[in-house]
This record gives sequence, C-alpha cells and structure tokens, in this order.
Amino acid sequence: MKYPMTSLILVASLLSLSSTSCTDASSSTTEAAAQTGYEISGQLRNATAGTKVSLAELTDNQFVARESTTTDAQGRFTLKGTASEPALYQLKLEGEKQEVWLVLDNKTKMQLSGDAQKLAADYSVKGSKDSEMMQQLTRQMQRSSGQLQGIMERYQANAQAGRQDSMKVLEARFMSTQARNTGALKNLIRQNPTSVVSAFALGTPQIFNADENFPFADSMATQLKKAQPESRYTKALVQTLEPLRKTAIGTVAPDIQLTDPAGKVVPLSSLRGKYVLLDFWASWCGPCRQENPNVVKTYEQFKNKKFTIYGVSLDQDKGKWEKAIQADGLTWTHVSDLKGWQSAAGQAYGVQSIPMNFLLDPQGRIIAKNLRGEALSAKLATVLK
Repeated sequence: MKYPMTSLILVASLLSLSSTSCTDASSSTTEAAAQTGYEISGQLRNATAGTKVSLAELTDNQFVARESTTTDAQGRFTLKGTASEPALYQLKLEGEKQEVWLVLDNKTKMQLSGDAQKLAADYSVKGSKDSEMMQQLTRQMQRSSGQLQGIMERYQANAQAGRQDSMKVLEARFMSTQARNTGALKNLIRQNPTSVVSAFALGTPQIFNADENFPFADSMATQLKKAQPESRYTKALVQTLEPLRKTAIGTVAPDIQLTDPAGKVVPLSSLRGKYVLLDFWASWCGPCRQENPNVVKTYEQFKNKKFTIYGVSLDQDKGKWEKAIQADGLTWTHVSDLKGWQSAAGQAYGVQSIPMNFLLDPQGRIIAKNLRGEALSAKLATVLK
C-alpha cells in the first residue's frame, strides 16, 4: 500500500539541522530594526527564568540562526529582527525540544503564548494571519499523519497474519482518508490563496502531491505569481510544477523512441488507437517485480479490448532485463536505452522512483497516473465499457 509522507513533523525532521550546523546570521539585525522589522512578544507558562528562545529562518532547505533571547521570571520574552521578505521561521525552546513554525516579515508585530512544556501542541499567535494559517496547517498534518499511521499499522498486522479481506478494507480506508485529508488541505489553501504558507505547502512534496493534483496546484500558482512573484516559495513552487506540466493529466504524452530487445525502434505513438499503460520499471527494482503479477493479470484481462502495455526499463544490463521479462511473463512491448536513471524516456517523464506508470487514452492523452493492483483494473473496466 502506498504510504504518503504528509506530516509537517516529517518535513521539519527533513529540514532541521543541529544547532552546530546552522549558519549563524544573528549579526544581520541592524539599527533599522528599531524603526522597521518584526517583533515577537511572548509569554510562556511553565518556563523557568532564563529559558533560551531562539529563532531560525528556513532558507534553501536549511535553518539559518537569527535572533535569540531568554525568558524572565514570568516566562516573558521579546524577539526583534529584520526580514528580507516574508518567510518561514522556527521558534525553538532550548532544552525543552519544543518548537513552532511562524511566518515573519518587517511588518509583523506578533503576540505568542503557550505552555513551554508542550508548546507545539499548546500555543496561540495573534497579529500574523500567515502564522495562524501555519498553525492550522501544522495541526492538520499532525491529524492526517496520526490517522494514516494508525491504518498503516493495522494493515501491516493483517498482512503478517495473511488476512487478505481485512487488508483490502484497510487499503480502501487508507485511500479514502488520504483523499479526505487532501481535500481539507485544498480548502485551507483556497481560503488563503496568496499566502506564502500556501506556496510553501504546494511546493513541498512531503505535504502536497502536486503531480496527482496538478490542475489545482497550477491554478493556485497562477494567483501566487501575481500576489507574491518574488517570494522564494512562489519561485520554488513554479520550479516544482514546470517538469510536471508536460505529463499532467489531460496532456498528450511525450513520444518515446527507444529500441526493443531485438534492436528495433518502437515509438510509443505507434500504439495510438488503444489504451496504453506506459510502465516504467527495472529488473533490479523489487517493488516493480512484486507488482508485475498484478500487471500481468490486468493485461490478460483486457488485452483483447483495445488495451496494451508499453514497458520502459531503467536497466543497464541487457541480459538481466531480458531475463526478467521472461521470468515474469511480461508478453507486451518492451523498450530501453539501457541508461538506467539517465534514460531519455525517464527524464522526459520526470521519473524519480519506480514503479511508475501513466495510462494513456487512444489519442495518447494521459488520463491517470500510478495505478496499482485493483485500481488499474477498476480504471480500465470503467474506460473500456
């Protein structure tokens, strides 16, 4: 079962660096901060006097240390600094392993309060709409991660016990929960179409799957380019979406001109007139080989109903490629340039992991992506009625 990484906590763990590896840029605060810049006024319950509060800016997938201070006997603190643009920051309490995400710019005058011993779960912000949205996003991702993790654990337990019926029920529940959480995330972004938080979320694969939701992400990017054209997060989102544009659902699939095992060039476009599963795989890919029996079953079920498969291998060893084709009983069209991850076809389709597939209609348009097992059969049963 496909398990998406949707937790913002996971994003933090991917991006966070130890304090020794952060770049210290605290000297960037200038005298201008007295007239312009952000200011955070905070008060923390259960904070001992002298608790260090530090602020780090998220830049180019790393945190850069900015300002720091300590709490007084009442847990109060103030942080001041300047921001080159609206950006994401992490406020962290030393020794408490507590942190929150904020959005700051030079107009931000924010009040933050919470419990120092459980700040991530118990804090509130006023004076920053973007930071309020960031809090909503964080909590939504936490709920989503908890729900999906619980289903995944039950799925794995049933898999070990060989309970196939229960596994199917849990897989369906997983997919419906994932869809519901994606819908909630879309609603949050729709309500904040020009926020840098929306740009950050849409451009972060661990939060939002822009590939499977390209039309939505692209429409939001259009608004963000008008509202925040110079934002680093808007630019990152545009960069993320660009390679997906040519393989978005509804577009005509880029043609492929590679050779089969006999050395004959077989263009993908030569299969027009049929529904085609463009399947990227390799002999060395365990998940690909595990999925192959499902693909074979689907092929046998629909091969006489204007359906075929065009397999593109990311192999480098021709012998191993041919052996895998024979061993797995893959009796459809196969091509490869034997260049592995440097495959021309793989690069044209933005393939970064396998197995990956695209379902094309008889006109060569992409109508679905990454269909596995029964999902592939169900889609074909619908389009081939």
